[in-house]
Amino acid sequence: MKEYPLIPRDISWLSFNHRVLQEAKDESLPLFERIKFLAIYSSNLDEFFRVRMANHRNLLRVGKKTKKELDISPKQTVRTIQRIVNRQQEEFSRIFEKKIIPELARHGIFLKRRLDLNEEELEFAESYFRENMLPYVQPVLLIKDMVRPFLNNAQIYLSILMKEKDSGKSATAIVKIPSDYLPRFIELPSRDGTRNLIMLDDMVRHSVSWMFPGYEIEDTYSIKLTRDAELYIDDEFSGDLLSKIKASLNRRSIGPASRFVYDRTMPENLLEYLQETFELERLDILAEGRYHNNFDFFKFPDFGRTKLQNPPQPPLVYPALEETEDFWGAIRERDHLIHFPYHSYESVVRFFEEASVDPSVTHIKIVQYRVAKKSRIMQALMRAVEAGKQVSVFIEVKARFDEEANLKWGERLEQAGVHVHYSFPGVKVHSKLALVRRIEDGKEAIYNYLSTGNFHEDTAKIYSDFGVFTADERLTSEVSRVFSFLENVKVPEAPFEHLLVGQFNLREGLVRLIDFEIAEAKAGRTAQMTLKMNSLQDPEMINKLYEASRAGVRINLIVRGICCLVPGQKGVSENIHGISIVDRYLEHARVFHFHHAGDDLVYFSSADFMTRNLSHRIETTFPIYDPDLKQKVITFMDIQLSDNTKARLLSDQQGNSYFRGGSDLSIRSQEETYHLIKRELVQEKLEAEEAADSPENQG
Repeated sequence: MKEYPLIPRDISWLSFNHRVLQEAKDESLPLFERIKFLAIYSSNLDEFFRVRMANHRNLLRVGKKTKKELDISPKQTVRTIQRIVNRQQEEFSRIFEKKIIPELARHGIFLKRRLDLNEEELEFAESYFRENMLPYVQPVLLIKDMVRPFLNNAQIYLSILMKEKDSGKSATAIVKIPSDYLPRFIELPSRDGTRNLIMLDDMVRHSVSWMFPGYEIEDTYSIKLTRDAELYIDDEFSGDLLSKIKASLNRRSIGPASRFVYDRTMPENLLEYLQETFELERLDILAEGRYHNNFDFFKFPDFGRTKLQNPPQPPLVYPALEETEDFWGAIRERDHLIHFPYHSYESVVRFFEEASVDPSVTHIKIVQYRVAKKSRIMQALMRAVEAGKQVSVFIEVKARFDEEANLKWGERLEQAGVHVHYSFPGVKVHSKLALVRRIEDGKEAIYNYLSTGNFHEDTAKIYSDFGVFTADERLTSEVSRVFSFLENVKVPEAPFEHLLVGQFNLREGLVRLIDFEIAEAKAGRTAQMTLKMNSLQDPEMINKLYEASRAGVRINLIVRGICCLVPGQKGVSENIHGISIVDRYLEHARVFHFHHAGDDLVYFSSADFMTRNLSHRIETTFPIYDPDLKQKVITFMDIQLSDNTKARLLSDQQGNSYFRGGSDLSIRSQEETYHLIKRELVQEKLEAEEAADSPENQG
């Protein structure tokens, strides 16, 4: 079989994170938004090292026989990743020091270092140390061949070079920077109207001489250790999975090192001493700038400067569901499409709140993957039990970094009387489904909400997703069977005809849709598709798309994150055009549009084209049957494909160059989408008012 080009998954992910970093240096963005993108980049990278890099580091530790069976060289992969990350970290430092700090100063906001402090500020720093910092800094003298201190996961420390005042003998120490207890950015007193900040790191630097009174401080350098966070549970097929996850959560904070970062100005002899002290391998070590844990920039104070933030874009009311007196009748009448965060999330919340108090509702079912800490949806489910309804919640406890929160919600729901079903071994459930059963005129009626996003009121404000409310029996009957499988772990007897469901017909169904386009192209007819997703990694699907391109199918890809496919390669993928959009909102929706001989098949999905999604999860891909809604989705996709402001071209060079083609006008798809929806809502309101004022209705 011929080998076709594939970009390694993690190299592609690093390219995506570089697109995030690009936003931080985009001077057209408000200053505080650029600072926020520094935080997003850092948060992403931290998770990458805790999970993906930890996996590569563990592959380095396996035996020679196992290594021979791998398709990749773990050592070469680790080195390549480190080279790319080093380059990005240098760019991060340049953006922060040469762009962000001077721009803050132009707006009267000064980020000071300890040597910049005036007398009043020095007095404040000393007082702050005594009153707030002293209990938390935990100074430790490092003595060779003694018990080494434990470095907490993702906690920042200062490593200190110093000399004994009496003997002149060199010594090394570490001090904790207590950002887990105190704010990272501390405002200093000011008399001239400016806003002066100092980072907690520099407050600790200023204070180290008080912690080691018998020593002369020579210099300080920040360090941080990131620990392996992978739970290694996806492939376990037996045992008490729930207890294993709880045990793994307890171990997570003490896992092996996956990254040790240090200030790149640190002298080599100190780095070697720390490496020996903390038993680190050279491949564990990565240089960064003066500051670590830069995801703390999420908490950078805004001082009420709204002009330095994105202009408000309040979610738009969806009147058909939010303002109607007959909620269920509105869904019976037609399907409804909600596009978050442009639309308000109230329609989804009302779906559950209405069901919880409606005497005609007998059952409510939902799949919970990630959920808000303060969730009106979960509250509604517990109230529904009090009202005598049967409530069933499937909780996926393998949702990475949300396992603990999901377990806690599961316990609360169980205590309230909800029937809670947890993950079963070997399979992760990623579907975004909800079901309400009502008795209407003595008969059963089923209502569904199907989505590309989680039931999470907070992320619905910043993640771009689609959701559909429907009473279409073609869909409701099959969603009911998905829930039956989740609750009973019993394979449905009849095949799915409308839904594509992971573990049953998802991969085969997608291949069948692509094969149809291939056949059309070979017959000389129009053949095209637009595929929007978060990640594209599965080798079989990539080869299928290459096959489609070679057959003449025109393919548009909109891939936010990982894209292992290489577009535009002659003889392989010249009919594939790929873009990635990184902007104000996180593009989270999965949308698949197939020309299908002019029938225009449109699907929403919870699944990316990742092997894990297509082969190892319960995912749901569902069709949009309503012609008007289908056309709306196609319009939304066309707007994204025309984005020449925030779209980057996907290529094998991983250059992340901006797409500037198409219209002579500047098109920013997220802005265009919001204003399109707003115009449509205004038009619908005007038409409703005109209809109400018509002679027929005046009677």
